[in-house]
Amino acid sequence: MELRDKNGLTEAEFLAQYRPGDYPRPSVAADIAIFSPGEEGPQVLLIRRGGHPCLGQWALPGGFVEPGETVGQAAARELWEETGAAGIAPQQLFTFSQPGRDPRTWTMSVLHMAVVPREKLAVQAGDDAADAGWFRLEMKEEPEQPGTYSLRLTKGEEILEARVARQENAPDGPFVILENHGLAFDHPKLLALAAEHFGALPAPSREKEDF
Repeated sequence: MELRDKNGLTEAEFLAQYRPGDYPRPSVAADIAIFSPGEEGPQVLLIRRGGHPCLGQWALPGGFVEPGETVGQAAARELWEETGAAGIAPQQLFTFSQPGRDPRTWTMSVLHMAVVPREKLAVQAGDDAADAGWFRLEMKEEPEQPGTYSLRLTKGEEILEARVARQENAPDGPFVILENHGLAFDHPKLLALAAEHFGALPAPSREKEDF
């Protein structure tokens, strides 16, 4: 005998009349931070956005998850489409879900990371990326404000800067953005979290990590 719910429906009957559009649903994106160790410090792979929103700003490679793929598969696919880098097995770090983080729609983003020597990747911008390249990453704790970090990314004459602060009980990840000059969306705090996992922060700060 088939089980019926309080409305007298079997599971097959319930699914037949179920309408997903009756309920608000977020879009899901996958972003990926690719780090490369270097003698002059770590480097991170960024893409310049070729379309709205955040046109012309630099961002972590990423995009929306397509039907039939996992977020990890989406991260690897977007990385290949936007930079030409292939064969990467990303590690999943955190899901960012702050309402309003994307001006287009309600969007949750699953952050991934990987560490790959840059000489092993042939990078070329593609899809909706106007450019792609390696930026030297400097992330330093400000001595006068413990828990606050300055991010500086450089590629030739291109300079991107941001400031983030570690905040207990922050609504969306361990960092909040204080300043942002040149990075798209909320990517300063995504980059800060990924850099922490990579090891770009001083050891005492990493010991506070509770993930």
